Amino acid sequence: MMQLLDQTFYEKNALLLAESLLGKLLVKDTPEGRASGIIVETEAYMGADDRAAHSYGNRRTRRTEIMFGKAGSVYTYQMHTHTLVNVVAAEVDTPQAVLIRAVEPVEGLDLMEKRRPGRKQVEWTNGPGKLTKALGIAMSDYGSHYTVPPLQIFEGWSHDFEIVTGPRIGIDNTGEAKHYPWRFFVKGNRYISR
Repeated sequence: MMQLLDQTFYEKNALLLAESLLGKLLVKDTPEGRASGIIVETEAYMGADDRAAHSYGNRRTRRTEIMFGKAGSVYTYQMHTHTLVNVVAAEVDTPQAVLIRAVEPVEGLDLMEKRRPGRKQVEWTNGPGKLTKALGIAMSDYGSHYTVPPLQIFEGWSHDFEIVTGPRIGIDNTGEAKHYPWRFFVKGNRYISR
């Protein structure tokens, strides 16, 4: 029986949550079936003081509003043609979140293959826009919570793995924030983005 992560798991700052999410199982149920993957790469966005965060300077917009909400809420947003998915962290009114950057496919491989046609399996979920397509995560998941279907996070790997940190990717215009080592990933995992 899969163990669902409870509310208290999410109630920590984004740096701690980003690391804690590695090895956990991200599950999306859709009418076509279930697809899931082990989270192998994340990035922390630390809110008001983090120039790379959408909520930098406590910026509140329709898009960022959920970041000010309850930890464990689903924050999706559009980047070019991609949907990206985040986990809201910290306490209410502290707008922090963790971007899920890559997962290792577990269930629903046939579904993922159909959603990512013509790609090798390693390319289905090795990036934040790729994994949402493969799992069927959509903008309509915005504002949901990871403790209720259709998008949930469960306990995953029980074995130990080594965690590596480094600078976040694709945030070049954010001054010193682009150098913070706030990206976390499972050492040697083949599904890590670039």
